[in-house]
Amino acid sequence: MAVIRDVIPQLELFQPSSTDDALALLAEHGSDAWVYAGGLDTLDWFKDRVKRPRVVVDLGGIDSMREIRSTSDGIEIGAMATLISVIDNPEVRSQFPALAYSAKSAASPQIRHQGTIGGNIGQDTRCWYYRDGWTCYRAGGNICYASPPTAMNREHCILGASRCVAVNPSDTAPTLVALEAEMVVRRGNSERVVAAEDFFVGPEIDIERMTVLEPGDLLMSIRVPSKWANSRVYFEKVRDRDSWDFPLANVATAIRENGGTIEEARVVVNGVAPTPVRLTAVESAIIGQPRNEQTAEQAGNVSIQGVAPLTHNGYKVNLMKNLVKRSIRDEPLA
Repeated sequence: MAVIRDVIPQLELFQPSSTDDALALLAEHGSDAWVYAGGLDTLDWFKDRVKRPRVVVDLGGIDSMREIRSTSDGIEIGAMATLISVIDNPEVRSQFPALAYSAKSAASPQIRHQGTIGGNIGQDTRCWYYRDGWTCYRAGGNICYASPPTAMNREHCILGASRCVAVNPSDTAPTLVALEAEMVVRRGNSERVVAAEDFFVGPEIDIERMTVLEPGDLLMSIRVPSKWANSRVYFEKVRDRDSWDFPLANVATAIRENGGTIEEARVVVNGVAPTPVRLTAVESAIIGQPRNEQTAEQAGNVSIQGVAPLTHNGYKVNLMKNLVKRSIRDEPLA
């Protein structure tokens, strides 16, 4: 399918200076409005003329959404905080080093200076059929071009597919789920708080969305509770190019031990399913066990139960198994 790539379609740009103004614009324009954060995912869509919003609401002038602040129970990160500010923040680095490391694993230094944490968790899937304008299920059509045996599906799902086999590409998302973070979402004058685990939406719920956000909603901030502060939290990502690339798979595992025995655990993988997946069966298998090679091997074996690889992504099965194994056995990466 030929896609015209010349000029960005005409649009009306608004640059509010407050969250109230931004929310008023989103309420006024509804599904015609597009929220612009760091602009990296946005400009990909616009330059390829695949997305054609009538109105763009640029959040770059809202300083309060860039703040990272300590709270009585952890930290709160504004959705417009850049990835580099998350990486460099002393509170994040001291209490939640895995979050800083996962943010550092995203993209390249140039992109991390521009890209936001809200954009990283809210970005759309990178499936090339979908992003090139093919009329697949996610784009409102009635077919998944990536699922047939002859398709290019090396980077797609091995878990959780439901018609659509595209994956979630975020690096910070699995860490936030492992840390039991919460997303603060506003619509008009109302506010709701959504657990990170429930923030992401799979195709069985809504095939055209990646998160619970609907037109008129604005992700304000991410709250990371102190529960897992200074605990053993492991993050690792595997990608084709270390200098810059989306994950083929990544893992975030939070473990609390007592006397060498695992008392509590949260194991989350991403890049292998439409949403970050919390592996509750793995958690059940390792709780009450020593954190050693045998437990890690068991965790890896349990993690791949029920996988359904496609024609060209069977390598992800062993990749995920070994990432989960290392996340239990090894010390967190620095």
